[in-house]
Amino acid sequence: MTVSPLPVRLEAVIFDWAGTLVDFGSFAPTKVFVDAFSQFGVEMSLAQARGPMGMGKWDHIRTLCNDPVIAGQYQAQFGRLPTDDDVTAIYERFLPMQLDKVAQYSAAIPGAAELLRALRQHGLKIGSCSGYPGSVMRRVVERAASEGLEPDCIVASDDVPRARPAPAMALKNVVELGLSDVAACVKVDDTAPGIEEGRRAGMWTVGLLLSGNAAGLTLEEYLSLDDAGRQKARTAASLELSPAAPHYLIDTVADLPGVISDIEARLSAGQRP
Repeated sequence: MTVSPLPVRLEAVIFDWAGTLVDFGSFAPTKVFVDAFSQFGVEMSLAQARGPMGMGKWDHIRTLCNDPVIAGQYQAQFGRLPTDDDVTAIYERFLPMQLDKVAQYSAAIPGAAELLRALRQHGLKIGSCSGYPGSVMRRVVERAASEGLEPDCIVASDDVPRARPAPAMALKNVVELGLSDVAACVKVDDTAPGIEEGRRAGMWTVGLLLSGNAAGLTLEEYLSLDDAGRQKARTAASLELSPAAPHYLIDTVADLPGVISDIEARLSAGQRP
């Protein structure tokens, strides 16, 4: 007996938060990383701070501390390379600063609220996950709700044993939403670890080139770009995201409807991610 491949239609879209649904350019975490490290006598650029974006925030700080330049500054200040206890100390300084600033930076990305409404009208469930811990996500979610962003499921980095690029947050959405197949899900993210998360979870993946961490543009900078400027930014962002092997690359979530239609056609033809 031949068993038909399942599923034949999409069930859900699972979104990242900063740089995807809110916080155009993903500045809330980036600027606070720079400020938190500066309190320990370590200076870094926004570009350096963006490097591990998408990971849980403790892991992000650990990765930054593994950078030879940053580790060298820390050693000059404290006479040792940063240990896990030092990472925790930086994280504990970072967290209240993040709580204080995150809502300020977390304006909805243009088109996001309209997209969620359209996806629901199409019969899709809306999941979400973030590199933010739950304490920070509560601030983000409160502001987002006031702007029409209310996913059916929200998973924070400390809701699972291992956050990105491990698949646990994406898979927790599958469980909580009662979905039948990971191949019926689309994971949308602006970072390589977030795309890899979706890939490891067996989902379709969509990378965002211009609204998030890969481009690092403010909304005003994005809107001011001419066609050549946008193409240059796309090329640079694609170099950062492509190693994670996203199935699709688009500018912002406003461009997602065409991708949804294409994935549904591929599912109907018997394809899987």
